Amino acid sequence: MQKDLLKLLDLTREDITRILNVGDQMKYNQKHGLTHNYLQGKTLAMIFEKNSTRTRVSFETGMYQLGGHALFLSGKESQIGRGEPIEDTARVLSRYCDGIMIRTYGQDEVEELAKYASIPVINGLTDFAHPCQVLADLMTVRERMTRLEGLKLCFVGDGNNMANSLIVGGLKCGMDVSVACPEGYDPDAKVLDFAKTLTDAKFTLCRDPREAAEGADVVITDVWASMGQEEEREKRRLAFEGIYQVNAELMKAAHPGAMVQHCLPAHRGEEITAEVFEAHADEIFDEAENRLHAQKAVMYLLMGEQ
Repeated sequence: MQKDLLKLLDLTREDITRILNVGDQMKYNQKHGLTHNYLQGKTLAMIFEKNSTRTRVSFETGMYQLGGHALFLSGKESQIGRGEPIEDTARVLSRYCDGIMIRTYGQDEVEELAKYASIPVINGLTDFAHPCQVLADLMTVRERMTRLEGLKLCFVGDGNNMANSLIVGGLKCGMDVSVACPEGYDPDAKVLDFAKTLTDAKFTLCRDPREAAEGADVVITDVWASMGQEEEREKRRLAFEGIYQVNAELMKAAHPGAMVQHCLPAHRGEEITAEVFEAHADEIFDEAENRLHAQKAVMYLLMGEQ
């Protein structure tokens, strides 16, 4: 296991499997009233330059359940917001805390934070990657389908941080991955280059969502305009509307009994219809719950295991 969790590109298949296995155990422990203070007396500094519901609540709750404590640091209210260099923040927090979780814009900021920190750094989201969310997605798929290898994962929508991390995580776990997005909204070039290096899993990038969804075991989507892209909302609506939507017609192309996942928040009537969302709500909210368990696994493996 790496010192940090910055992006799934850094992890091996064995690393991902280990996180998922520990996440399953964390979930079992909680459901059966078993408490373990693996992080007793430890503190996680949480830096938020992007707002959040699930990320903040799941990390804060997870630290509490593991016997530790989480500190919320708003980018606007901390010295980062006043121009303190990221390397100075990293070194200061390393003297006070046992781990750092950061939710921000640039992947380079997270990488720089980890370079100068002497404690583990966890990427809670950047514009490039969303590793914690995709670990929860993979955990949910494996829970319901008992395996990952040999399944087909389809993503419909913007080639954003979710698409990037799903491609990497899915392929590393032996899944076939297909992505449908409009021209000009492709996944990151580094991720597409990675996909070309694999021989034991198949990756497809296309413009037709039905083609991407053909025979899929799990169909995943995300909002058309992510946080920080509000000014592009109308432009993106014109590029995506009427085509890049998970709806009943699209699901007919998928494998019978296919799962649907959405990282939330969902805009019903845009990237997914209310009908499909509600039909798969149990799967989607299992996915949301599994953020807690997967992140507890990450925190334990990075901050607690000796």
